Amino acid sequence: MHIPVFVQTAGLLVLSNIFMTFAWYGHLKTLNTRAWYIAAFVSWGIALFEYLLQVPANRIGATQYSLAQLKIMQEAITLTVFVPFAMFYMNQPFKLDYVWAALCLVGAVYFIFRS
Repeated sequence: MHIPVFVQTAGLLVLSNIFMTFAWYGHLKTLNTRAWYIAAFVSWGIALFEYLLQVPANRIGATQYSLAQLKIMQEAITLTVFVPFAMFYMNQPFKLDYVWAALCLVGAVYFIFRS
């Protein structure tokens, strides 16, 4: 079964971003009473899984996409992972600014992927 490069790349980047978001921000909720270095070590442990997914995602993606396209794809995926994380895990309210940021990223995707 052949899985398209875009699906492989985007899927691995989504999973990578989930780990990245928890590594970067999850400690603010779960380890906020612990010393910063404890949070840093836990975050590094979580980030390992991010890299185990992100590196193959970029290697697979690089067979078809430019470096700039991979970066913009990563940024668009980051926002789509971050907003639900912020709202549902960190209990942050939805902000209209998320919509404006998403529209800016849609523009970035358009410009970087156009012929």
